[in-house]
Amino acid sequence: MNALLIILGLFKSPDVYHSTLTYGTLLLLPALGGVISERSGVVNIAMEGMMLTGAFFAVVADLAWHNVWLAVLVAIIAGGFMALIHAVVSIRYHADQIVSGVAINIVAAGLTVFLLNQFYGVQEIGSVAPQFLIPNIKVPVLDAIPFIGPIFFEQNLVVYIAIILLVAINIILFRTRLGLRLRAVGEHPSAADTAGINVYTLRYGAVIASGLLSGLAGAFLSIGLSNTFVPNMTDGRGYIALAAMIFGKWTPLGAFAACLIFGLGQAIYDNTSIIPISPYFLSMLPYILTLVVLAGLVGRSIPPAADGIPYEPGNE
Repeated sequence: MNALLIILGLFKSPDVYHSTLTYGTLLLLPALGGVISERSGVVNIAMEGMMLTGAFFAVVADLAWHNVWLAVLVAIIAGGFMALIHAVVSIRYHADQIVSGVAINIVAAGLTVFLLNQFYGVQEIGSVAPQFLIPNIKVPVLDAIPFIGPIFFEQNLVVYIAIILLVAINIILFRTRLGLRLRAVGEHPSAADTAGINVYTLRYGAVIASGLLSGLAGAFLSIGLSNTFVPNMTDGRGYIALAAMIFGKWTPLGAFAACLIFGLGQAIYDNTSIIPISPYFLSMLPYILTLVVLAGLVGRSIPPAADGIPYEPGNE
């Protein structure tokens, strides 16, 4: 009973909502990438590996060049490169998209550990200097608004970028010709092909875009939140983003709402020191939520009709 009262008391603090938005944004970026990829008809469960690769190369570049913006760019490119591999294997060679995604996640986990030992000979890279981290931004005047200010107007720069991307991607998907074509490719690629739409180009672009967004999420994790890189530091967040995408029914706004729910679980875990509950139990919250979402909604959420089906002209 006391634990429940303490947890309820947490919701009176803006810090919990601030952390919820921060962690929700970390999941939102790959979730948006998943929405784009799967709307085009390509299943992407490799976001975990793309995030991990981006996180690693962001720290490597930041330590090498002492330029946070160049480090972010390197992370984005690294994520995009991993996505390109997934795209070639899945689209060009018609491989099983689930197997390809799992393989990329395994390769990313092993590759980053290998390179970590080769470059540094250690199990963990040292901390990045504060001046070379992605900055937190305080919006003048607005940050002074009671309760609301600390939640929305004292966030990391990537949070604001992610919100802009959320709005932009939602508009592109549902209000533009490009979005209509992308959705057509994911629903009925043969009809889209007959109408003169290049199915392969759109699918390649969508998968690579998912990698770019996942790479940005990796940079946010390593040089925005953690200030270092440790092996497997993504800790399943790519899979949680996948669950958020399903929970959100393959829509950007729905995925964002789901990401906030998962972010709340992480925010509660961050306050374990004042909650008389085992921290190990609380650390399971995001993953328990993931299982509940997948078990309860996978059968009822309807993905794009051609999602996961390789396109071969003349075979439909």
